[in-house]
Amino acid sequence: MGDHTIQYGSSSKERADFAARLLNDLRAIELMQERGIFESGVRKIGAEQEFCVVDKGYRPSLRGPEILSRITDPHFTTELARYTLEINLDPQLLAGCPFSAMQRQLDDLLKLAGETAAEFGDKVVLAGILPSIGMSELDLRFMTPAQRYELLGGRIKELRGTDIELSIQGVDDIMMRHNNIMFEACNTSFQVHLQIDPENFVDQYNWAQAISGPVLAVSTNSPMLFGRELWAETRLALFQQSVDTRSRDHGLRQRQPRVYFGKRWLRKNLGEIFQEDIARYPLFVATQTEDSLAQLERGEVPRLRSLAMFNGTIWKWNRLCFGTDGRRAHLRLENRYMPAGPTTVDEIANGAFWVGLMCGMPDHYRNIWEKVNFLEVRENFVKSAQHGLEVELSWQGKTQNARRIILDNLLPMAHDGLAKCGVAREEITKYLGVIEHRAVTRMTGSRWQKQTFRAADAGLELLQKQTALTAQLWENQQTGIPVADWQVTPLVPPPQPSIMDERVDLLMTTDVITVMADDLLAVVQQIVQWRQIRHVPVEDEQGNIVGIITHNDLARFCQQHQCQDILGFRREDGELYLAADLMVRDPVCVEPHTTAREAREIMLQRQIGCMPVVRNRKLMGLLTRDDIVRLDEKARQDALRA
Repeated sequence: MGDHTIQYGSSSKERADFAARLLNDLRAIELMQERGIFESGVRKIGAEQEFCVVDKGYRPSLRGPEILSRITDPHFTTELARYTLEINLDPQLLAGCPFSAMQRQLDDLLKLAGETAAEFGDKVVLAGILPSIGMSELDLRFMTPAQRYELLGGRIKELRGTDIELSIQGVDDIMMRHNNIMFEACNTSFQVHLQIDPENFVDQYNWAQAISGPVLAVSTNSPMLFGRELWAETRLALFQQSVDTRSRDHGLRQRQPRVYFGKRWLRKNLGEIFQEDIARYPLFVATQTEDSLAQLERGEVPRLRSLAMFNGTIWKWNRLCFGTDGRRAHLRLENRYMPAGPTTVDEIANGAFWVGLMCGMPDHYRNIWEKVNFLEVRENFVKSAQHGLEVELSWQGKTQNARRIILDNLLPMAHDGLAKCGVAREEITKYLGVIEHRAVTRMTGSRWQKQTFRAADAGLELLQKQTALTAQLWENQQTGIPVADWQVTPLVPPPQPSIMDERVDLLMTTDVITVMADDLLAVVQQIVQWRQIRHVPVEDEQGNIVGIITHNDLARFCQQHQCQDILGFRREDGELYLAADLMVRDPVCVEPHTTAREAREIMLQRQIGCMPVVRNRKLMGLLTRDDIVRLDEKARQDALRA
């Protein structure tokens, strides 16, 4: 999620001061390129690994921060959600066997994370979107407790003016709203960095855009969200919409999202990227930074902190980054669209494929704007995210299958690019062979997940299938075998914790009849009779729960008032009784993450037979005493079978 020192939501004066420093940084980076301050002739690669932490039932864990505090390794850092963490790998010179070195370090660090997680009964899983994630994990209780994330979410909502809206159409579809940025927390990626020579930056950046479609097509690993099949790489749509500061009120205005592929080719210099961004995007940041122009004139190499912070709030899929060691500065491209998983060898192979293509760019792709329409490239990217490896793409003036483009054109190109950089032959063969085998077998992470999920026993409930798929994903990852060799096998739901330790949002009744506070009490009484229900939640006009009416309360009322017909529900003054007149106001409610055991204790202590399950005062479902009795019986039966 970017620079952890960023401050959001400061005063207008502070933002104005920051904007002035930002413009200074923009001028400084242009002068640095003109004066040759950026390092040239050196090729390094690096990567960032995001990963998920799951509990014994393969559901997202709350223990990420605690696991991180016990690891105490500087390569690790937090992410937005408690169930995600990040590893920053050491840079490697692009020569010899850099990808094997990167994989060894990654495997060692993931092993450390896994061993530490196991001390808490948790596991580490690589997945672009964790199959077992549910709406409950979007609650702010699952957000990492850091002011930075709270301020980021607040600033996005402030700029947007409304709740986050999610709409994705695939095999299934999702249309929903949410009041915080935790949709973004569902995403985990494997981000690869490549150092670029400043004199070749324009052509290299454009080339990175041009190859994004086919590289993404062979890398997809995020086909599902909340148990629904969406895009081959659903992360792209989910991330874009989850931090979008636009709203429907903007109508036909062509405002760009903060997660964006791009609008046109780069033609002049790297300053063009930032000029476009500063012109289009409101500032998130307002942090005191150095005067980069003054530093430059003193002969110092500026860190360009204002520009770096601003750049960290715009999540382009191919993003320009820069850095300095205090003596020399460097430029690098960050590939942000590749997902985490399915295995580390798959991830490193994706990175090697992309790096090889970048280094193997044919000369005739210079000045690409003279030869290729940018909209075709952007369309390739979107179609690849939607359909994966079987997609038809525009390539070299023709419509071709992505597999054929990869096998016939791009793999030889990547091989030559890596060889030109001095990468060892066995290294090239190993990792590009993973990509080739994937293209031949058509088996990407997305395809394996979809086929496995579809082959599940029809008798399994949705949550069982989601957790079983996550468990199978984890089991396969332990083998280290690339996804192209994974078999589609029957899903076996993993052993679950005691049913009484389950969260109530997994156990509650969601098909709930509700009434409004100003509904006629006679109507409520009829609904109770028609539907044979014992509890009716009462909501206000905003959908907030304000009360509850029970079958027993209604029965006593009818007996007291001798209600034979609607006239019995009339006051002495002639007015009809309303739901608000009988309801128990401000009923005892529980949050979705409350366990059944905790809910049972509350019911016993308060002597109540029903509790609404709410999030932000909005009703999610009901848990009754009868539910608790059934759960107790099931827990006893499970214990006997065990």
